[in-house]
Amino acid sequence: MTTVSPLRVAQITDTHLFAEFDRTWKGLSTAHTLSSVLDRLQQIQPPPDLLLLTGDLSQDETPESYELLASLISPLKIPAYWIPGNHDNIPVMQQILDKPPISPEKSWKLGNWQFLLLSSVEAGCDGGRLSPESLDWLDSQLQQTGDRFVIISLHHHPLAIDCEIMDSMMLHNAAEFFAIVDRYPQIKIVLCGHIHQEFQQQRGLVSYLGTPSTCIQLLPKTSPIVLDTIGPGFRLLELAIDGTWTTKIERVAAAPAAS
Repeated sequence: MTTVSPLRVAQITDTHLFAEFDRTWKGLSTAHTLSSVLDRLQQIQPPPDLLLLTGDLSQDETPESYELLASLISPLKIPAYWIPGNHDNIPVMQQILDKPPISPEKSWKLGNWQFLLLSSVEAGCDGGRLSPESLDWLDSQLQQTGDRFVIISLHHHPLAIDCEIMDSMMLHNAAEFFAIVDRYPQIKIVLCGHIHQEFQQQRGLVSYLGTPSTCIQLLPKTSPIVLDTIGPGFRLLELAIDGTWTTKIERVAAAPAAS
């Protein structure tokens, strides 16, 4: 009897890169911390089948910051897919992040799983909103998934995380999103970035997962926001052919908080 190995998916989020490798943000060189995370990722065996880059990939919105990202990600030779965050420059991303192994695709299937990536960016806002077109696209894609299990990724968190400032910048039309998601029992996971901390909550049949940044971390349930001293990290998921799954957070050495 042949056993089909689970899909291995790594989620990398909120890299906040600058054009300059050594430039710091809140006391950290974001390129250095991302490099440390990617070094840890390369130690994982077997390696992930794909990478999900879930927004705020740049901090300064420059072409050079995305070129730096591509130069760090591409040597891994792992298929990588991305969505924008509120700090990103979408036209520049589309121009630069489109060469293998980095793909601009937002819907694909692998094994018995369907992957759907949504842009929740609203121009001029730190909070998120799914456009009517994005909601229609999501509904249409879900109608076509058949018996495949579904994992959805977006940048902004649709469920509150009990942090007043971050929750003021969450997905503002989450009710419209839930109205679609709740109709499709094949959806197993909704992944987000944005919150710079680990988060997991069940809503109905769906698990909502938030993932640490590859740079600064925010201490959960604090207001005003407090920087955490825990290290940068990423999420690793194993998706089985029967729709079951497991996940864990991998971290690198704790980075100092800003002084």
